[in-house]
Amino acid sequence: MKEIFRTFAARISYAAGTPWAFLLAFGTVIVWILLGPLYDYSDTWQLVINTGTTIITFLMVFLIQNSQNRDVKALHLKLDELLKVNKAARNKMVNLENLSDEEVKMVEKELEKLRD
Repeated sequence: MKEIFRTFAARISYAAGTPWAFLLAFGTVIVWILLGPLYDYSDTWQLVINTGTTIITFLMVFLIQNSQNRDVKALHLKLDELLKVNKAARNKMVNLENLSDEEVKMVEKELEKLRD
């Protein structure tokens, strides 16, 4: 089930970021606007676009979050691998995302001192 969802989420997230997806959404809005006079700009006419966009937005949040979680995890693993093979790197940087906010602030201040 996880693999099916991962594949589905990745494909939909990718497709949603294409110019074709934008054009489809834009075209849908144009058609909706053009239908306004036909339906006398009724509450039902407005409800159609509001409901449609709400449902799509709600579902896309979960799909995009899944893709972002995977991308961030992969990025962290790649960076951890680079830190692991670099003798000069501090091991404290591996799993930095799991430190407390205070510990992250301390590391940030250390790096600012090095930069200055």
